[in-house]
Amino acid sequence: MLYLKQNKVGSRTHLIIAHGYRDKETKTTRTKTIKTIGYLDELEKEYPDPIAHFKEVARQMTAEEKARRKVTLTIDMDEELPADTDNRKNLGYAAILRVYYDLKLDQYFNNNARSRDFEFNANAVMILLVVSRILSPGSKLRAFEEKGRYFERFDFSLADMYRALSYFATLELDVQRNINEQIIARYGVRDTKTIYYDVTNYYFEVDQEDDLRKRGYGKEHRPNPIVQMGLAMDADGIPLHYKLFPGNTNDKSTFRSVIGEVRLKYDTGRIVVVADMGIITGDNIYYLIGGEKSDKTLNGYVLSFSVRGGTDDFKKYVLERVGYRGRDGKPAEDGTDFMIKSRYIAREISVTMESGKSETKIVYEKQIVFWGKKYADKAKADREKTVLKAKALVNDPGKYKNATSYGAAKYVKKLNVDKSTGEVVEPGKALLFDDAKLLEEEKYDGYYSIVTSEKGMADEEIIDTYRGLWEIEETFKITKGGLEARPVYLSRPERIAAHFLTCFIALVIMRLIQKLTGRKYSCETIAECLNRISCSHEQENIYLFDYRSEVSNAIGEALGIGFGRKRMNLGEIRNIVAESKK
Repeated sequence: MLYLKQNKVGSRTHLIIAHGYRDKETKTTRTKTIKTIGYLDELEKEYPDPIAHFKEVARQMTAEEKARRKVTLTIDMDEELPADTDNRKNLGYAAILRVYYDLKLDQYFNNNARSRDFEFNANAVMILLVVSRILSPGSKLRAFEEKGRYFERFDFSLADMYRALSYFATLELDVQRNINEQIIARYGVRDTKTIYYDVTNYYFEVDQEDDLRKRGYGKEHRPNPIVQMGLAMDADGIPLHYKLFPGNTNDKSTFRSVIGEVRLKYDTGRIVVVADMGIITGDNIYYLIGGEKSDKTLNGYVLSFSVRGGTDDFKKYVLERVGYRGRDGKPAEDGTDFMIKSRYIAREISVTMESGKSETKIVYEKQIVFWGKKYADKAKADREKTVLKAKALVNDPGKYKNATSYGAAKYVKKLNVDKSTGEVVEPGKALLFDDAKLLEEEKYDGYYSIVTSEKGMADEEIIDTYRGLWEIEETFKITKGGLEARPVYLSRPERIAAHFLTCFIALVIMRLIQKLTGRKYSCETIAECLNRISCSHEQENIYLFDYRSEVSNAIGEALGIGFGRKRMNLGEIRNIVAESKK
């Protein structure tokens, strides 16, 4: 919209017709001079009321501009679509491009490709792989077949795309470091003082193992070969570094390799690692705190600690009401929904020394125990199905199968199972439900414990820090669910590595969009929104959009992209895409 602007120049007033707009870089309102009119004192000689006159001129200019943009469409209600018509196109991917180019990934892949002998555009291939992984996850073939849904020139062949995967695999570690540098440069200092770490695995639809794809303990209890991934994230929940391991690698043995690379390659300084106790061994704790230099702790930890698997002394401490306090800091009373207490302890850990022998070492740490009613209720509800399975097994042992009765056997007495077949050896034998086992487990419902080297941190701060671990768990759910990183159908090791690299880049971009929109929306919500910001070719070069929401408004505002127009011509759409790449 145009308006009349009055500028003071010394004692005189200068008039211009201006256009107001929002600067995408500075996020501030700026003006652009459309027409210079002159000084007010001189214009008063020609016009009775120059201010009123030129306000009207500005209004008329705005109306004329709007009129020029009005297009008359002639619609034939009987017109039929040509055969095999599919003219739906997506524009939401412009948000992905904005972050991709903010991270200067285009420059990175273009610069690294200059010394290579291939002719295809590696950056264009990566853009298609990342955009497809977020908006239409599936196979590489599917991504190639759907490349026409975007306003891009993807002029490479399917064979080029597979060749690019081998190239991307050679850049796996360097891409991670480059992304880290660009996040720091573009979005400010990255908080790597706290590192969240976890391990998951991805299965393959193959029967034969190889050097990478091995049968191991899969999270989904499938018989397929798997690949292990160790992932480290920063304090904001943004992925920092990952590493792949053969599927038969023990979760605990991945820790030092990944954390060692994080400390070496990202200049983190002292870090505090947050992880589940299942990842941590005495060896890993000893490694973190500096071994024999433990009196001068190099790094720290915040770890979950098993209540049910603890010593009798520890269980007694957990169940004693002495020392518990409520949210208000006062002694916990009956009927409270939350209580917490802590103590300083010297704990023995078993450490494997360089000689290969195990030695007992002492670590001095803080131990926090807390109970929540909602945690207790959830534990009971989660266990209910397993208990029902166990009781059904007692009533009909012949129906027992390892897969369908997973976890139920621990509540059954006198159960004899053939480990090779997973079947009950004596199906006619009378079985008993273990009520004592159930009662023992129920005692600890809702109780959790954390141990930490950070003895100066407040109890509540330690709990809040540990709760951040859900970010990494959600990250794995996103990669396996929303990004459909598994099952993996690729077979060559270098292509498998490239697949996970594209998943990593896609995940970083989604996490950054989350951060830029104030963490109001899940990655799934954002991906769904970007998918729905699509249009259909209406007439000539005009495209019709049919989706706008609170989420699309928030993403557009955060990234400086206008997603609110109902119709745009092809030139305007291409301009939005081009602006997203600046």
